[in-house]
Amino acid sequence: MVDQKPHIPPIPAQKTGKVTPTMEQWFSLKHQEPDALLFFRMGDFYELFFGDAEAASLALDITLTQRGMHDDAPIPMCGVPVGTAQIYLSRLIRRGFRVAVAEQTETPSKGQKGPLRREIIRVITPGTLTEDELLEAGRANTLLAVIAPDKRRKEQLGAAWIDISTGTLEMLSLKRDTLAELLARLAPSEIVAEPSLIPADYAGLLTPSTACPDQAAAERTIKEAYHVAQIDSLGDFSTEQSIACAVLLNYVRRSQAGGLPRLAPPIDHGLDTIMGLDPATRSSLDILQSRDGGTKHTLFSSVNHTTMAAGTRLLASWLSSPSTDLTLITQRQEGWDWLHQHLQLATTLRDILKQAPDSARALGRISSGRPLPRDLAALRDTLRAANLITEALKAFATDAMPARIRQIGASLYGRADTLLERLDAALNPDLPAKIEDGGVIAPGFDAELDHQRDLRDNSRRLVAQLQVRLAEHYNITSLRIRHHNQLGYVIEVPTAAGRTLRQHEELSFRQGTASLARFSNEELTSLNQAILEASEKADQLERHLFTDLAQQCLNTPALDEIGLALAELDVLLSCATLMARGSWCRPVMTEGQDFSLHACRHPVVEAALQDNPAHNSPFIANDCALPPEKHAILLTGPNMAGKSTFLRQNALAVILAQAGLPLPAQEAKIGIVDRLFSRVGAADDLARGRSTFMVEMTETAAILNQAGPRSLVVVDEIGRGTSTLDGLSIAWATLEALHSQLRCRTIFATHYHELGALLDTLPRLGAYTMAVREWKGEVIFQHEVHPGLAQKSWGLHVAKLAGIPTTIIQRARTLLTRLEEDHRSNHHAASLPLFEQQDPSPQPALPPTALDTIEHTLKELDPDSLSPREAHNVLYQLKTLLEGHPTANTPHDESAAS
Repeated sequence: MVDQKPHIPPIPAQKTGKVTPTMEQWFSLKHQEPDALLFFRMGDFYELFFGDAEAASLALDITLTQRGMHDDAPIPMCGVPVGTAQIYLSRLIRRGFRVAVAEQTETPSKGQKGPLRREIIRVITPGTLTEDELLEAGRANTLLAVIAPDKRRKEQLGAAWIDISTGTLEMLSLKRDTLAELLARLAPSEIVAEPSLIPADYAGLLTPSTACPDQAAAERTIKEAYHVAQIDSLGDFSTEQSIACAVLLNYVRRSQAGGLPRLAPPIDHGLDTIMGLDPATRSSLDILQSRDGGTKHTLFSSVNHTTMAAGTRLLASWLSSPSTDLTLITQRQEGWDWLHQHLQLATTLRDILKQAPDSARALGRISSGRPLPRDLAALRDTLRAANLITEALKAFATDAMPARIRQIGASLYGRADTLLERLDAALNPDLPAKIEDGGVIAPGFDAELDHQRDLRDNSRRLVAQLQVRLAEHYNITSLRIRHHNQLGYVIEVPTAAGRTLRQHEELSFRQGTASLARFSNEELTSLNQAILEASEKADQLERHLFTDLAQQCLNTPALDEIGLALAELDVLLSCATLMARGSWCRPVMTEGQDFSLHACRHPVVEAALQDNPAHNSPFIANDCALPPEKHAILLTGPNMAGKSTFLRQNALAVILAQAGLPLPAQEAKIGIVDRLFSRVGAADDLARGRSTFMVEMTETAAILNQAGPRSLVVVDEIGRGTSTLDGLSIAWATLEALHSQLRCRTIFATHYHELGALLDTLPRLGAYTMAVREWKGEVIFQHEVHPGLAQKSWGLHVAKLAGIPTTIIQRARTLLTRLEEDHRSNHHAASLPLFEQQDPSPQPALPPTALDTIEHTLKELDPDSLSPREAHNVLYQLKTLLEGHPTANTPHDESAAS
């Protein structure tokens, strides 16, 4: 995420009549896009001037030079070669710049004065990229527009977002307090909105929006973009959705110099079927991106076995937006489970998909008017792969085939065979990088193109054939056809033979020397002109054929459906690969409040351990059960024992299950979770003046205000950022609310062992702890979750492991012993229920003689030899001592002893 927009110095004042025509043209274009760097085409370079040059030279680390004068000062200038411009553009876009590209749009002509006409053909921004060199293959590149149609009340918002590289467009109506959640899920590359609507965290991505159109203007914009007479034919969209969509389309049109790329029909993206995940939860769980900004140790990287870029993006979308639709989840499960049961077929399909390029982005580039030869080849290869997959699935087309696999097969079968035949015939096997390089269209596809190429490439052979024929016709063996710089191709004979040729009317004398005579005829003149024009005609004709092929691809709507079907098959095969490991399972999903995981593991930690040869021990799996009768867990135990890992692995299991993926567990049963909250680990936000404790309380408030009976909450160390009694009281009240008021499935980890007192008052609360063993003065963390409460925190042992000096550890141990003794003798804290005493009257301390007597009595006891009556008498003796009465061996009633 870009922290802030890069600064571009303002445009210098233009003094009329005091600039050159070229710089006057630069000023005119720069005023059209003042917030963008202007790449001004001059020959083989894109030049930048004034403040643009200063900003670009610093960002690109290239030399800043000068060109001419303006206002009695040199004009700063730098430039980049056109051939390598993509490299520099990529660096500028990553730094948050917008770049306007101005090309020469006029062909030079004889006698023309002044500069060639230039126009801005495109504005390149982080959210409007289409080039492979500027995009991440496996990541969607999202441009988001957000609007508030009512300027006085900005609570109801409209949002629309698009990935221009694929043409996918979606819309949503939402409340302002849910915008942060949408932003975290989409992770947009660029946001078009009023600054007051967008959280400060996203200010670096913001492009201020133009004025919002009204409803009527918005609908006109949408109808024009989709070429429909009525917007109803696209769907039933709210006012705020339509306006947001229009703002988005207007911005895209402006970036594409008035044009629009190919657009998929807009989707009304409701939130009813998507699990709620707030930004704090996404950050805590490292779903697509880790907290350090990387992508290596993430949930996505640990489960991704896709082979296609489109499949990679689709898997990321599933994980980022887990579903609450039980039918959809079940269909996905059935798909990959069936593929897992047919491993040989799965292997065949996976090998075929490895040959399928990124057809969605190829179509995006074609629709943007910047197609490359490899884009047509990508569509050809995609259609070939679709046919191969169709053939492979035919052999398994039985009633047992899941609905999802049948739908994929139906989407692929014979959908674009005519286009495939044409692409197969038209495209050369070995394609150039650009259409300008020639050689895109295969020989034999077009007779006229073959003829022009023949003239261009085989002119020597054609001239030689004509020379032989003319020599025979005129019976002059010394006749030659030569190329002359001024005359072109001419017939050249010795002077003596020239006298004979002058008698032939079809020949015209062109030039004579002392030893040679040069002639021409109509055939030679035509051949000369044809050879001169053949190269240009071949280029024009090839470009025309290429454009026709590209248009035919755009006019084949089945390509969209084929691309989506292949991407989904890729994800299902990735899931089948996980299942093939043998330690993953298909979870049972229900509409109830079930939650049972048996031998579950943390997929990211397990993958990291497997990648690190220094770790020989396997990941320790754990169970977790949150049935309705015990839907909350109080989890205690020391740091480093694995509490955070246990919390996160249960949250990640829900995300995987509701994304429709397998789980790293022996078995699982999960009731659909509507919202997932994970608060694990401490963080601050000092840039906005929020301490660690303030962040913790803000996130806790979000949980308490939004969680419900179908939610899952995993939290760690609530209340640890303040004083002990303040923190304990907050944790106490929070756990009570989660258990009794919100009634959500909860795992509540804490160091406050005093919360164990709630087990007596909260009937649906269970206690679990991290297993720890002490062996010869050393602590062994077993990373296992057992029923019960931790008896101590083991903080000194963890400090020792961390490298705290031994003298400090010894001093801390002495202080800890003293503080624990003070705590046991201090009963004045009566503000919390666990400190309340049944008898509030003070109890006198026992005299030393009474303590000695009690100790002596216990030492002399042999429990195994006592009869029930004798044991009963001993209890009365001890009770009498504790109450301050003298020791007495008073016999008791026989009935009492029994």
